[in-house]
Amino acid sequence: MPMILNEDQNILKDTAKEFCTDNTPISQLRKLRDEESADGFDRDTWQSMSQLGWAGIPFPEEVGGLGFGYKGLGVVTEELGRHLAASPLFASVWVGGTILNLGGNDAQKRELLTKVASGDLLLALALEESHRHNPYGVATTAEGSGDGVVLNGNKTFVLDGHVADKLIVVARSAGEAGDRDGLTLVLVDRDADGVSVTRTKMVDSRNAANIELSNVSVNADAVICETGQGADVLDAALDIARIGLSAEMLGSAQECFDRTIAYLKEREQFGVPIGSFQALKHRAANMFCEVELSKSVVLEALTALDEGRSPSEIAILASLAKSKVGEMFHTVSREGIQMHGGIGMTDEFDIGFYLKRAAVAEQTFGDMYFHRNRYGELQGY
Repeated sequence: MPMILNEDQNILKDTAKEFCTDNTPISQLRKLRDEESADGFDRDTWQSMSQLGWAGIPFPEEVGGLGFGYKGLGVVTEELGRHLAASPLFASVWVGGTILNLGGNDAQKRELLTKVASGDLLLALALEESHRHNPYGVATTAEGSGDGVVLNGNKTFVLDGHVADKLIVVARSAGEAGDRDGLTLVLVDRDADGVSVTRTKMVDSRNAANIELSNVSVNADAVICETGQGADVLDAALDIARIGLSAEMLGSAQECFDRTIAYLKEREQFGVPIGSFQALKHRAANMFCEVELSKSVVLEALTALDEGRSPSEIAILASLAKSKVGEMFHTVSREGIQMHGGIGMTDEFDIGFYLKRAAVAEQTFGDMYFHRNRYGELQGY
């Protein structure tokens, strides 16, 4: 498969760009923030996205999806990133839907994935238990009880946790925190008895929540894949999610770069545009090169998903993309603030929103240091 977008994917990209320009400008994010929206996103806008089929892009047609692949979802996500659009697409489709698609049984796919693909069901992954990404550092317990399991533990940084209809809880049915074996994925209703959800307001206005599970009882049919074998599904799903987040960060970084270049052309000092200053030209050129390199990395990772390459190769590309794009977005967002000068630090200019998004996106599912180390280990170092 060539590492370029085909005609259909380019049409989808243009459609997404037009939709986001008209329906999800940063002014919408400002409004949601300033009005302290209970949901953190606009449900009418999400319904419109779902009607365009975006929630079902990567899933098979037999469950109501479009079967259009992750490269198609990637170009949509990139445009959402450009506009910092508030939507449950990442948490519900890239993460939750992917877990169901990879590990769910026929009944779960028929009942739940179909609703995810139509945008009628929102999912959230309850994984993290500390301030740093540690997918195997799970102490939340899943103990067998009759024909089901009982969950106890606490989760942090659950993206869209307070609006999700169902949570996918990563719990431990065997072993100790840090062990890969013994993880179990369990579907839990957000409003089930024993589930306490506390919304946290992120600096970038992205939805997240802390969740407490106290003697939460669920039936055996709520378990995704085999008990204790959840890491096999979790690892693959996290890599897909990391690639999706890299696509979103790429879109955000490109828009941040474009806005910075536009400002360099219009802001004048000593009677000339500041973009004519050699020092700023060099810094802009460096940003351009980093953005272009990141485009290739993300496109290769998305292509690998659609080609169905081996899990080991996808894992390598996922960590490469997350570390490279995270580093690039870190640089571009901070350079953008500096080149805007003092005005860039005010809420009047939108450039500050990209700095805030970079800070949160960098940490989600592993920062550049986590993935550099993981990349080295996967390569045998």
